[in-house]
Parts: sequence; C-alpha cells; structure tokens
Amino acid sequence: MIASVTVSSCVYYTGESSVEIKFEADSSDHTEHSHDDKPRPYLCTVCDKRFATKTSLKVHRNRHTGEKFFSCAQCEKRFPSQSGLCQHMNIHTDKYKCTECGKCFTSSHGLADHRRRHSGQKPFECTVCSKQFTTSAELVVHSRIHSGEKLYKCHICDNSFNQFGGLQVHMRVHTGEKPYACHVCDKVFGSSPNLNAHMRVHKEQKPYKCHVCDKAFGRSDSLNTHERIHRGEKPYKCRICDNAFSQFGSLQVHMRVHTGEKPYTCSLCNKRFSQSCHLQQHKRRVHCYTTDELKQDENV
Repeated sequence: MIASVTVSSCVYYTGESSVEIKFEADSSDHTEHSHDDKPRPYLCTVCDKRFATKTSLKVHRNRHTGEKFFSCAQCEKRFPSQSGLCQHMNIHTDKYKCTECGKCFTSSHGLADHRRRHSGQKPFECTVCSKQFTTSAELVVHSRIHSGEKLYKCHICDNSFNQFGGLQVHMRVHTGEKPYACHVCDKVFGSSPNLNAHMRVHKEQKPYKCHVCDKAFGRSDSLNTHERIHRGEKPYKCRICDNAFSQFGSLQVHMRVHTGEKPYTCSLCNKRFSQSCHLQQHKRRVHCYTTDELKQDENV
C-alpha cells in the first residue's frame, strides 16, 4: 500500500554560536501538547519550541549551535544530546543489524527503512508528481521542491536550502572549512562532490563539454556556470555598487573591494592581496618566482 504524506513544517537555523534562553513567568502561556498538560515556560528564541525544563531547552539549543558534548568512547563520534549518544550505541551492540549486509542501525525504524532498500519497496508517494520513495523523510525533502520551501537559511548571506545538509556544506564557504583532502596532491575541498570532481584532474576526465566553445569540465554544474558567459547571464549582484557576475565566487572576490579584505599574504615580505592571482603576479615580479615554484607553493 502506498502512503502519502502532507508536509507542514518550519525550521530556521541561525548558525549563531549562542542562543538566548528565554524564561517567561506566565506559565499559562505554553504550547499545546496532546500527550500532556505540563507548563512549558522555556522558549527557544530560534524556532519557538517550548520546554518544561531549562535542561531540556539547553539540550535542544545544541541543535541550533551545532555543539556536540557527548562523545562515543568506541568510535569518538560526538552528539548534541545524551539520548542521541544512547541511540548511537546500538550500532556497537549489533542490536539493529541487517541480516543481508551486516550494517547496523541506531533504531528499529532505521533498520526497517534500510531493509526496504534491499527489497526495492517504495511505499511513500508524492501526491503532486507520484514519485515514490523508500522513507517518509525522503518524501518530506522531495515535497519542498513543489512547495518552493527552503527552510534552512544562512544567517550570513541569506541563501536558503531544502535540506540541513545543504546548509552545513554552504556554511563552509563562510568558515573556510575544507574537510575533504585529495590523497594525490593534498588539495582540500569543502564538499565531497568537489573532491570527486577534482580527482578527474588526476585522471584527465572532463566529460562535460561546452557546445559553443568546446571547453570541457569535470562537473556538469561547472559547465552550467561556464555557459552563463555565452548567454550573458549574471545572476550574482553586488548589493553595494550593482556590479553583477556569472559566478558566486567572482562576487565574493569583488566584495573585497568594498570590505578591504586581503586574505592572501606573501610569505616572503608579508604584503597582502585581495586575490590569489595578484599574489602570484607579485611573486613573479618582485621575488622572481618561476611557474613551478608557484605550483609548489599552492600545494604546501
């Protein structure tokens, strides 16, 4: 039997390092809960959920801040709550283990979802386009395509995303975090797709070709971005001077004109530059760097 799901939810992630804990003395003002009638005077100021105790609010707050205080002694994974850690420990006890492939899960629900992947069952159907999914969570995420919902918002640049994972990857643009390293040349990347695309450089694979100029790319999204040049599209606009760019990275570089930021420093004379290409030109002209020496610097 196919199940359909109607989705109505609202989540807002601020990315703030701290979230205000607000206590309201009027205990009559609390969220309705069908399963109990406890007063819930502790309000999360990020998502407006309410809690009966200050401790419960603090645990919930970790979801917004990303703090993970509870560490697994066996594999060192970390979790924002004690309950999350307890669920995770089921993996090490083989309590919920798939008999077909041996993969372990934190709950019976997770194991049931996984078993459908072996059987090919997709009981959750989109009421708009009739596409079917293995889990209700996949259907929930898919339904946002039709509704235009992008519930996870970046607090820095106002970009928004259908999935929390998309926001997490995006935040690395602002933090500079690059957790994915190439094992061949040690270059690092903010996402696994970017690393996978980079690996084609070593394999010399560029399957995506521009039909206008025959330039080739390792990723389809890189080709799409390139083709904006031929179409004259410049969707990324500067909010200060109205300059527009075909790539988001070009806008980021341009913004340094207004902010005065100069993140590239010469290791020889400490002179600073707003763009890496300007630093390379400086090293060639002032310090007589060769092309090989510049490449070696990039891989350090």
